[in-house]
Order: sequence, then C-alpha cells, then structure tokens
Amino acid sequence: YPDCYGIDMSKMNGFVAFQALVKLLEEKGQSHLLDETYYRCKAQEDLPKEEVTNEVIELYNTFTDEEISQKIAEIVTPKGLEIPVDVIFQTIDGLHVACPNHKGDWYFSGRYPTPGGNKVVNKAFINYMEKKEVRAY
Repeated sequence: YPDCYGIDMSKMNGFVAFQALVKLLEEKGQSHLLDETYYRCKAQEDLPKEEVTNEVIELYNTFTDEEISQKIAEIVTPKGLEIPVDVIFQTIDGLHVACPNHKGDWYFSGRYPTPGGNKVVNKAFINYMEKKEVRAY
C-alpha cells in the first residue's frame, strides 16, 4: 500500500505486490474488479477524508497471501533461471507478535492510522487506472 507518512511510496505500480495482484486478476478473468474498485474510489474522491474508506483493500482480499507471494516470486525471478524462487513474507499477525508496541502495519494491511491514508490509497489507485505517473499526495 502507498505511504504518506514520510516515505515517498505513492504510486501503485511501484509495488511488486500490486503488480502481482493485477496479474492474478488478469489470469483469473477478474480484471473487472479493477474497474469496479476504480469507480468506488472515484465516488469518494471529493468526500472529506474522514468519510473515505480504503477501497483497494478488497482487491487484495480476493487472493491469499500465499497466492500473491507465489506471483511475486514469478515476477522477480530472472528469465532463464533454473533454480526455483520463493518469496516468504511475515504475516500481519506475526508482525504484531514480533513488534507488539508498533502498529505501523499499513504498508502491508492497508489499515491506515489516519483518515488521510485512505484518501491517499484511493487516489493512488485512481492515478494507476488513469495511467497518471504522479504522486497521490
């Protein structure tokens, strides 16, 4: 997910997990979910940030962490490499166990600590769908 709290990570296509998500949607014949999510994001574009919900989170909920990790492995594996590549991520629950006093999981969960985060993720998705290479904030 995009970050708007000090690190410039605001373009959806810059995230390999998002690239994996899009490829999985295409492979499963579910690309229409991208359009549906886009329209839900657009419908909230002019709302006050306190009323905006993260619409992108439902796209990720379409697949398991394992499915996304497997697709990431395919994306990052150099062509012609004969050795299998696995991508292993800590689960969100495991992250909370490992760092119980730090709630900064929005990069992975999409649960932003402020309402502005939801507005940024939706805007980043709108920019992706409209092929705009600009920051979401």
